[in-house]
Amino acid sequence: MNDELPRITVLGCATPYASADNPCSGYLVSCDDTRIWVDAGSGTLGPLQRHVRLDELDAIWISHLHADHSADLLTAYYALLYADICLAAPIRLFGPPGIADRLAGFLTNTSTRSPIESAFAVTELHDGHQAAIGSLKLTSRAVAHGIPAFAVRIEAAGRSLVYSGDTAPCPSLTQLADDCDVLLCEAESAQAPDNGDQVHHTPEDAGDTARIARAGRLIVTHVGRFLTPRQAVARASTRFDGPIDYATPGATFTIGQATTAAVGSTD
Repeated sequence: MNDELPRITVLGCATPYASADNPCSGYLVSCDDTRIWVDAGSGTLGPLQRHVRLDELDAIWISHLHADHSADLLTAYYALLYADICLAAPIRLFGPPGIADRLAGFLTNTSTRSPIESAFAVTELHDGHQAAIGSLKLTSRAVAHGIPAFAVRIEAAGRSLVYSGDTAPCPSLTQLADDCDVLLCEAESAQAPDNGDQVHHTPEDAGDTARIARAGRLIVTHVGRFLTPRQAVARASTRFDGPIDYATPGATFTIGQATTAAVGSTD
């Protein structure tokens, strides 16, 4: 594996709840010695530890505060402060506005607010937010999900990965993904509800976004429970003629290489 190129390891991608062999949304993005936990959906803290200890993370980035993308921050808090982790300094946590108070609301059980800031150094995201974390550059854009939600472009070594988070098709995501090497995009099965208030990509939408953005490769993730991964890939391929993969739990993709370091089934 080429450590000089950015990599993404899929910790899980199930929605809206974890399955027996697939946690909810979570990814480990790494390059050189830099490691970022991107989304902390329920169940992802376990497989994260196959690759990195919590106190070895450089940062955590959260797209939005639905539980299937953020719930494991709660158990990570207890691990960081009350277990076998020796935390030299709070871990940098990037997330939507209000994330610290949301965590405190869940974790505080007395009149004294839980010390969230002792575990996490919180930075609230805004549209266009940029951060340099080790060898990785992150640019976040607000996207359309009905609540504060963000997509992120992660760049290093001349390569780029864009992660949609959860969102309906929107110009900010397409702009963020312009000419990226890899677009990691959700592919829910449902079409827009009758009221037109669409808040997710369908597989066809994922293909359209990848095509319009001229992405080099599409990886579909967050596939709804009424589709198989193979069906999601097939539907996305009707709109995008570039290479398409499924975000198989446990798979590692090296950004800028044509093949994956770990390949799973799309059945």
